[in-house]
Amino acid sequence: MSDRPEIVCICGSARFMTEMRAANRELTFAGVVVVAPSEADETPTPEQKAVLDALHLRKIELADRVLIVNPGGYVGESTRREIAYAQAAGKPVAFTDPL
Repeated sequence: MSDRPEIVCICGSARFMTEMRAANRELTFAGVVVVAPSEADETPTPEQKAVLDALHLRKIELADRVLIVNPGGYVGESTRREIAYAQAAGKPVAFTDPL
C-alpha cells in the first residue's frame, strides 16, 4: 500500500468548466491529486484541440480513476471517447449525474 494520494482525472464538456472547477476544489480539499482539462480563453484551433485531446488521454493514464462531470446527464462525443479510453485502460469511471 502506497502513501501517495489518489489521483483522479476530471472529464467533461468544456461547457461545464464551472462545475469541473468545483469538483476539482472538492476533491483537492479531500486530499486527492486532480488532473483536469486545460482551460483556454479562446476556442482552440483544430490543431490545438487535437493536442489537448491527446494530452487529456495521457492524463487519464496517470489517474487511478476518472470522474465525469455531466450536469443533467449530458455526455458529449469527446467525453464518450474519454470514457471508452478509460474503460479500456481499466480505470474506474464515475459520473456526477445519472446518465
